[in-house]
Amino acid sequence: MKLTIERATLLKSLGHVQSVVERRNTIPILSNVKIEARETHLSLDATDMDLEIVETVDADVGAPGASTVPAHTLFEIVRKLPEGAQVAMESDDSQMVLVSGRSRFSLACLPIEDFPVMSESELPHSFAVPASELRSMIDHTRFAISSEETRYYLNGIYLHATDSDGTQVLRAVATDGHRLARFELPLPDGAAGMAGVIVPRKAVSELRRLIEDCGESVSVALSDTQVRFSFDSARLTSKLIDGTFPEYDRVIPAGNDKVLEVDCKTFASAVDRVSAISSEKSRSVKLSLNPGNLVLSATSPEMGSATEELEVAYDAEALEIGFNSRYLLDITQQIEGESAQFVMADPVSPTIIRATGDSSALYVLMPMRV
Repeated sequence: MKLTIERATLLKSLGHVQSVVERRNTIPILSNVKIEARETHLSLDATDMDLEIVETVDADVGAPGASTVPAHTLFEIVRKLPEGAQVAMESDDSQMVLVSGRSRFSLACLPIEDFPVMSESELPHSFAVPASELRSMIDHTRFAISSEETRYYLNGIYLHATDSDGTQVLRAVATDGHRLARFELPLPDGAAGMAGVIVPRKAVSELRRLIEDCGESVSVALSDTQVRFSFDSARLTSKLIDGTFPEYDRVIPAGNDKVLEVDCKTFASAVDRVSAISSEKSRSVKLSLNPGNLVLSATSPEMGSATEELEVAYDAEALEIGFNSRYLLDITQQIEGESAQFVMADPVSPTIIRATGDSSALYVLMPMRV
């Protein structure tokens, strides 16, 4: 294999694929990135056996071929080369030589035959989603993904087609048992009848990073066991979580009757200030509600106490309810409108939070005893 490529082009693609590679691997080949040169382009491939990212970029190929080299080492070398540099790469079975200006590096290679290939299962459902809507879907839900490994079926976003008030939608749901985030968009052509799938946390994070600058649509193909996202010159393939997502509709309350409307930014800032006094363990903040008035308060035996008063739209009976301040901030940061609506029942029942006048995103938050 022999080729020349611009440093910036190579660095960008390496940055995309090398993040999949774990820092510590018991299988040496999984520390490597596969580099394959064909005619006018270069393909970079990295995997951890559950997730694979492949990206193709233009290159001046002198001789086609393929090799595998340590991913993080190659990325660090290219990152430290001067801007605007040209990078010449040449490899045989045992080593790759990289030359740029007066710099020369020799990297040990592992056999290309050892590099794992993710099984290409049939992906019967395929559809396209605008990149902006996919970014919004991820941002509105991923903060609620559980990190508790024993409840592995909550370690991702549940993606499924469903009916919402007579309209077919593509819905994403994430929950950790303390809060739930739900986001939906009109069902894309081709998504009808798709099985509900759980996309793992790592795949969600990598996808969000990859589509940051993607301006067009993202092609999605999936089966019961695998999902693939294709866009620009990159492709991300991931295994799905083999588990049953809980019946989340059961935790979304239907009879809440006390409605509070707040200016979202004002409320979030006040929660952030008051929570500075709350204990690190509980992070609890109490909301004391009276018609037209909200008092936020926090107390800590070690730190003292804090209160802040806000004018709000509320005309129901007096209510005191407590929440984890971190969870409140996570949710209010995702609300894009100016005002947020809290729909409550009592101090111990789940509360619905959503942007006023926007039904695409809905959040459920369990209260705390304060």
